[in-house]
Amino acid sequence: MNDSTLSAADAALFESRRRPLFWLAYRMLGTHADAEDAVQETFVKWLRADRSAIAAPAAWLTGVCTNLCIDMLRAAYRSRVDYVGAWLPEPIHTPAEGTPETEAELASSLSTAFLLLLERLTPRERAAYLLREIFDTPYPDIAETLGMSESACRKLVSRAGSAVGRDESRHVLPIERQEMLLSAFQSAIQNADASVLAALLADDVRLSADGGGRATAVRRELAGKQEVLRFIEQGLFRFWRDCEWTRARINGGSGAILREVDRTTASVSFAFDENGMLAHIYIMRNPEKLARL
Repeated sequence: MNDSTLSAADAALFESRRRPLFWLAYRMLGTHADAEDAVQETFVKWLRADRSAIAAPAAWLTGVCTNLCIDMLRAAYRSRVDYVGAWLPEPIHTPAEGTPETEAELASSLSTAFLLLLERLTPRERAAYLLREIFDTPYPDIAETLGMSESACRKLVSRAGSAVGRDESRHVLPIERQEMLLSAFQSAIQNADASVLAALLADDVRLSADGGGRATAVRRELAGKQEVLRFIEQGLFRFWRDCEWTRARINGGSGAILREVDRTTASVSFAFDENGMLAHIYIMRNPEKLARL
C-alpha cells in the first residue's frame, strides 16, 4: 500500500537526489521554475508510491522526473509557437564550486549554447542523450525510463549526439580569457567604442536577445561582425550606458547582470569558437527569466 508519510530515511534519500534531479530537469526544460515544478511533482509521486517495492530508488526518481519533463517539454513546444521574438533558456547563477576541470565540464553541459543545441532534439532524444552523456545512466535504466528497447535507446543517443556534436559552439575557454572578452564587451558599450572588441569577435558572430514580449529587445538574430558591432556601439550604448554591471558566473561561464534603479534589466553571456573568439552573445531581457538572478 502507498504510505503518504515519509520515514526519515526516505526523506533523506529524496533530498540527496534533489539537486541532481533539478539539474536534469533544468537541462531538459530550460527554465528554473519548470525544473522546480518537475522536481516537486517527482517528490509528490515519491510520497504516494509504494516505496517498499522500489528496488532502486535513485533510478526510480530519475525515471519519474525524466518522464514528467518529457510531458512538460511537449506542452512547452506548443506554447513557444506564440512566443514573441527569440526564445532563450533562463539564465541561472552557477557559483564556482569545483576544480577548473569540473567547472569546464559543467560549463560545457550547462551553457546557453548547449541548451539551445538540445532544442534541436525531440523530447525523447533529449532525455536519452542527457541521461547517457551527461548523467552516465546505464542503457538498461534509460530503456526502462523511456519504455523502449536498449537498441532503440542507443539509436536515440547516437542520433542526438550527431545533431549536438556537429555544432562548434560548446567550446569552453579558460576563465581568464572569458573575463577578458567580457571586459572588452562592457568597455565597448560604456565607451561607445568597439574597436578593441572588434578584434575579438568571430567573423560570423551572432547576437540573440529574449524579451518575451515583456521588455524591449531586438526580435531577430543579428549576424555578422558589422551588424553586431553597430548594434553594440549604437543600440546597447544608448540602452545600457547608465546601468550598473555586476560580474557573475552564469550557466557555468563568465557573464554580467545589469541593473538600473534597483531593478535587474538584463543579463549577458557568451559562446565561443574553437579559436577563442566570441561567437555568440546572449542577452536576456525577459523580466520573468531575470527574477532569480
